[in-house]
Amino acid sequence: MAIHLKKNSEVEETLMVLREIDTKPQLTQRELSARLGLSLGKINFLIKAMIEKGLIKTENFKNSKNKNAYLYVLTPMGIEEKTKTTYRFLKRKIDEYEKLEIEIKQLKKEVGHHDFPDKGRNSIL
Repeated sequence: MAIHLKKNSEVEETLMVLREIDTKPQLTQRELSARLGLSLGKINFLIKAMIEKGLIKTENFKNSKNKNAYLYVLTPMGIEEKTKTTYRFLKRKIDEYEKLEIEIKQLKKEVGHHDFPDKGRNSIL
C-alpha cells in the first residue's frame, strides 16, 4: 500500500511541475521548489525524469542575464501526458470526494442530522 501511495504522490508532484512549466517555462528549479513546496532535490529529480521520458525539453533562455538559465518547454508528448494525468488525477479526486460525501452522510446520521447544516464547512466544525 505504501508503494501505491508513493506512486500517487509522485504522479501528483509530476503533474504540479508540468502545470507550472506549462504556465511559466522560465521558472528556475529553485523557483519551482519554492512555488510547489517541494525540495530542490525533488524538483531536480522530477525534471531529469521528465526530460528522460521526453515530456519536457530545455532551451537556453536568451533574455536572461544568466546565460546558463533554461526554459523548460513541454513537448507534444508532455502536453499529452499532462492532459492524461490531469484527467486521471481529477477522476481519482472525484472518487475520493464521493466516498467522503457518503461517509459524511453516515456520520451525520450517527450524531443526529438536525444538529448539522447541509452546507458550509465551518458550520460543521
